Amino acid sequence: MEDIYNEIIKRINKNNVYLNEPMCNHTTFKIGGPADIFIKIETIDELKYVVETCNSKNIPTTIIGNGSNVLVRDKGIRGVTIKINFKELELINNNIIKAGSGVLLSKISNYAYENSLTGFEFACGIPGTIGGAIRMNAGAHGKPISDVIYSTTYLDETGKIHKINNKENEFEYRESLFSKNNRLIILGTEIKLEEGNKEEIQKTINENIKFRKETQPINLPSAGCVFKRGQNFISSKLIDECGLKGLNVGDAKVSEKHAGFIVNTGNSTAEDVLKLMEMIKQKVYEKYKVEIEREIEILGE
Repeated sequence: MEDIYNEIIKRINKNNVYLNEPMCNHTTFKIGGPADIFIKIETIDELKYVVETCNSKNIPTTIIGNGSNVLVRDKGIRGVTIKINFKELELINNNIIKAGSGVLLSKISNYAYENSLTGFEFACGIPGTIGGAIRMNAGAHGKPISDVIYSTTYLDETGKIHKINNKENEFEYRESLFSKNNRLIILGTEIKLEEGNKEEIQKTINENIKFRKETQPINLPSAGCVFKRGQNFISSKLIDECGLKGLNVGDAKVSEKHAGFIVNTGNSTAEDVLKLMEMIKQKVYEKYKVEIEREIEILGE
């Protein structure tokens, strides 16, 4: 991979390009082997160049945001891993915020508050980027990100830029057009909110953050809820009722605070997490005869 590395650094700042970069440094799980090449992308032109270069040489590419909903396997990721670092954030009219796909949800929540806009408070504690949130239609407090997305701009596999409306995102529970097609790269979005009272907005943000601290193991590395809700059941509730809180494989453990979380209590490997996930699925199936479905994305080998 050194040849492609040397080619890329002719166009990309060398300080943003890494060889054999440990992915444990770039995921909230603090787990993951090395990426062959890891690049922080700052502009659309850089992104186009890297994607075109990799396509021309049949080198696989992997896109990540804040690494908050992924588990990277212990042998790492082959090819080029791209971290989207688009940080544009502006108010384009009275109630629409334009945000680059690399902007953290917490930052957008604060920006909405500063501009007296309500409707984004639910996302204030989600530890991800807006791009990642759109991709998996992330949500909290019963509200999905799809409720506030006005438009999404993305780059397709041919290097063409598209702008689509909310419906064209094909949002479903924890899915979207972008989770169904990994070749599409989210560049940014427009978020439509409503005018609100700053004091009420701040109160809701504070309540949501307090709730998250009280109910989730935010003091330990994790990837958030590991399993999706079912149509007529809540996976974390079933896991809890199976008495699985505290169950561990190595340093991977079912959180004693929230049964939907697997936490890294020290030096967990991806293999530890995967084995624990299988144990959880098996025990839930044995007791309830339902298959719980993984929510986090698994990358690498």
